[in-house]
Amino acid sequence: MKLHYYPKPDDLGVEFKAGPGAKTREVSDGLDVDLDSANHADGFDSDRASRRLSRSTLETGPLTGKDE
Repeated sequence: MKLHYYPKPDDLGVEFKAGPGAKTREVSDGLDVDLDSANHADGFDSDRASRRLSRSTLETGPLTGKDE
């Protein structure tokens, strides 16, 4: 997973898997979900990210799953 933050224009992208998505769906104003060819989410983009998220409260934790 990769996080991409672009200060200008204040956009945050979260990439779940590498490569371009097949299509994008707007789920709310300024929040788009990138879908692969099977309609599975492979990332999302948030406009005006600093208004939606606070970097001071950003937390990470251990990931668990089948890749371990």
